[in-house]
Amino acid sequence: MRFMLEYPVAHTSYNEEFLDPEVMSSVAVNAEKAGFAAIGFTDHPAPSDKWMRAGGHDSLDPFSALAFCAAVTTRLRLMTFLLIAPYRNPLLTAKCAATVDVLSKGRLVLALGAGYLRSEFAALGVDFADRNDLLDEAVAAMTGIWSTDAFSFEGRRFTAIGQTARPGPVQQPVPMWFGGNSVRARKRAARAGQGWAPLMNDPTAATTNRTALLDTPRKLAAAVEQLLEFVVDEDRDPAAVEVQVETPQAGAWASEESLERHRDHLGELSAVGVTSFVVKVPGDDPHRAIDELNRYGNGVIAAC
Repeated sequence: MRFMLEYPVAHTSYNEEFLDPEVMSSVAVNAEKAGFAAIGFTDHPAPSDKWMRAGGHDSLDPFSALAFCAAVTTRLRLMTFLLIAPYRNPLLTAKCAATVDVLSKGRLVLALGAGYLRSEFAALGVDFADRNDLLDEAVAAMTGIWSTDAFSFEGRRFTAIGQTARPGPVQQPVPMWFGGNSVRARKRAARAGQGWAPLMNDPTAATTNRTALLDTPRKLAAAVEQLLEFVVDEDRDPAAVEVQVETPQAGAWASEESLERHRDHLGELSAVGVTSFVVKVPGDDPHRAIDELNRYGNGVIAAC
């Protein structure tokens, strides 16, 4: 089992000290020392005030934040969690991704999603109904521009006629993971991804995020089994596709008793095929957050 730390800016209420560059540097450095495999930043460039007041959260531009973390670490993987690919021209996204990958010496992971906030799509001038098709188009266009000079592509909203984008990424291609609980998300990961990143949720969250309900380990196990079947159907090695999950246990290990329950939870997830787990540390105080990620490294990561 590997572990990805979601930066605390994604907390509904967080201490703005986490926006201080020295704090971000310290969190990233300590995460690497504690054994975390990756650090992640989410993507909400223009959410509605209604969503924010209903429990939404702040966000940084993920590419800028990950480039910052790349400069102070050497091994930590840098993950967009999740980048909403339909929001952007895919050739611009490809350039941002290649830049971070080059400057980090090949440590970027593009975890991509189709998105779910209808008002954010409207604010960015993107047709919400096309989001899944635009995501698939982005994957094809990014993979193409990374590997092909004089690249040509006819997109829904753009036309590439002999474009060349250098330097290309160190990783060819940059690993792409796909979020979402739907069958379509699993098929996308099986066809074109190196990872699938579902969210264990409840009925309210499933409705809010416009995704399928995935609320028990049994349902997760069935979904992972289906994913692996799709991978085999694509004539790929099932071991080549990772499964990273976020669950309500992402930040639940305050006491020794809860830490033991947390280890049991991770064991259940590992038994159904999960290879990576999303971890959240407290967002109220940077010192406490760093203490907790180090505690997690000693109490959980070191034992895995």
